[in-house]
Amino acid sequence: MGYSREIQDAAMRKIESRRNYALQEAEIRKSKIFQEIPQAESYERNISSCAIAAARAVFNGGNVNEELEKLKNKSLKLQEEYRVVLLEGGYTPEDLEPKYTCDKCSDTGFIEIDNKTIMCDCLKQAMVECACAELNRNSPLSLCTFEDFSLDYYSKTVEENYPRSSYDQMSNILNYCKKYADSFTKNSNSLFMKGKTGLGKTHLCLAIANEVIKKGYGVIYVSAPAIVSKLEKEHFSYGNSREKTSTEDSLIDCDLLIIDDLGTEFTTQFSTSAIYNIFNSRLLSNKPVIINTNLTLQELEKLYSQRFVSRITGQAVRLDFFGQDIRIMKK
Repeated sequence: MGYSREIQDAAMRKIESRRNYALQEAEIRKSKIFQEIPQAESYERNISSCAIAAARAVFNGGNVNEELEKLKNKSLKLQEEYRVVLLEGGYTPEDLEPKYTCDKCSDTGFIEIDNKTIMCDCLKQAMVECACAELNRNSPLSLCTFEDFSLDYYSKTVEENYPRSSYDQMSNILNYCKKYADSFTKNSNSLFMKGKTGLGKTHLCLAIANEVIKKGYGVIYVSAPAIVSKLEKEHFSYGNSREKTSTEDSLIDCDLLIIDDLGTEFTTQFSTSAIYNIFNSRLLSNKPVIINTNLTLQELEKLYSQRFVSRITGQAVRLDFFGQDIRIMKK
């Protein structure tokens, strides 16, 4: 992952904060237990004394093995008595231990495998979350929910060349989006929302994003013009090459990527290639993308390519929005 140093540091601070919290909570629980069971504190001191004595025995030399064996047996006996005392008081030895968020690395961010130190999955996920938060900093994620999406603005009349009324169509789409958000996983389907402006595409994208974020997933919501601008700036800058990959990696690694207003960006060979590569990379990794656009399939083919449109329509669930511009009606 080519995340920037700022993202890496933020993720590490997040992991360290979890560890510190777990350690503090453990100390609070331990103090409470020792107040209720004074014997417990005495046993813990004696067990610690055995460990210190063992270290001294090794340092002083002499008949080390014999001394260590005695101390080991003494420590095991004390630990068993300690366990019994705790159980009689309604506790277990585990109640004294920190309750880490990640059992694999004990909230350190790293684990040992085959004598090698590697990054734990929890730290990788923290980087995704921090990268999402950074890219979403200026996004209107809190503005739209399913609850404030009204069907009142959609007509119940079936117009010519349409299979059903815009009210029925949008009612179906709303229900589908609710179910999609409710059952979202990292391997959910991609969605392709298509229709004219002012029909609720952005609203439902934001509503999905809000619900998925509540489930703890890393979501990036970004407009096509904004993301192209950021990718171009990083790509053509003369800074550290690792820093340049930060945004692209974030877009590929997040659990759900939502690209709003595809086709409204200033299209260049770079922009079309960058968006296709991100979309294709996510599909190859079975990661969902939600794309919405005001353009027709023919217009998208002109801006991008037939291959790109074919990839979208073939891999994503298509949701066709139709009706009157509700933003004008609201005025």
